[in-house]
Amino acid sequence: MQLEQFVRNLPKAELHLHLAGAVNARTFLKLARKNNVALPDFDEVEDLYRYDNLVDFLEVYDLVARSVVDADDFHLIAYEALEHVAKAGGRYTEFFFSPQVHQDAGISYQTMFSGILQAMDDAERDFGLVSRLIPAINRELSLDRSLEFLELILPFRSDKVIGIGLDYDEEPFPPAPFKPVYDKAKQAGMRLTAHAGEGGPAANVRDALDLLGVERIDHGYRVMEDPDLVARCIAEDIAFTVCPSSTVILTHWRDLTAADHPIRTMLDAGLKLVVDTDDPPMLQTDLAKEYRLLAETMSLDRASLAALALNSLDAAWLDDSTRRDWRAEWTRDIDLLMAEPEEAHVTN
Repeated sequence: MQLEQFVRNLPKAELHLHLAGAVNARTFLKLARKNNVALPDFDEVEDLYRYDNLVDFLEVYDLVARSVVDADDFHLIAYEALEHVAKAGGRYTEFFFSPQVHQDAGISYQTMFSGILQAMDDAERDFGLVSRLIPAINRELSLDRSLEFLELILPFRSDKVIGIGLDYDEEPFPPAPFKPVYDKAKQAGMRLTAHAGEGGPAANVRDALDLLGVERIDHGYRVMEDPDLVARCIAEDIAFTVCPSSTVILTHWRDLTAADHPIRTMLDAGLKLVVDTDDPPMLQTDLAKEYRLLAETMSLDRASLAALALNSLDAAWLDDSTRRDWRAEWTRDIDLLMAEPEEAHVTN
């Protein structure tokens, strides 16, 4: 058993996955042609997913989202995304989707949810993958739009639609203005997370915690600029969903081997990290590859990878009984993997 097999067999959860970013290039092309969405020129279909910064990436992300129109389209992309997680060894996922970009194209929330929720049921039946949905606010829109967003999604709240997130371009749009939305969501029983500290400063992480009341932080790399905040996050056991390939392609932290790469320094500091993919086909990755990347670039041993996998279970929005049962099951499976001879765990 080499490293590739170890990380694929490792039981793990995916907690930072964007549905529109999980559409493979060929499906994107098929849906764009079906729904008459104009695409930039390309030679190979994979060329559609070429960018080296967040702004350019988001332009492509919006094109993908606008290519998804009817309930069958939503079912297709959700089913394929969940299959991708399952093939990488994921056993549970909480994934984001951005309803406002579809709403702006005139698509009803009923259409979106009907396709996605059916795909979640189908994927659990076909792959054994349990999934939950997190509608996410486009922070580039107005507060009024965000409050409207909440009123539109609350009727769909269920055991499958469990919380809200905050995404798109963080740097010009800090979290603080969204406090009224998060207050209302919390009152309605929704779980809370937000992208913070990726493009924006450490203060955004603090505001996400103090003003929005989030339970975990998505990305959060710039928390390392504030030692007091780091200490607080460790003391409060705040989880950070980190995405290695995303940092390499979409941020200025391009070298995962660097001693000052934030994922490395976050690990060294003792923060609770969860390894995730962000937008796997658009970043040419999957969940197992992200674990493997960290193992190879940051010299993580099997025990460290197993601890990260268990972090993903600890940070998941599960009831205590399910978490307890799964932790016992995952620990047994991890112990079996760890019992393999150490020399069998080598890099290909």
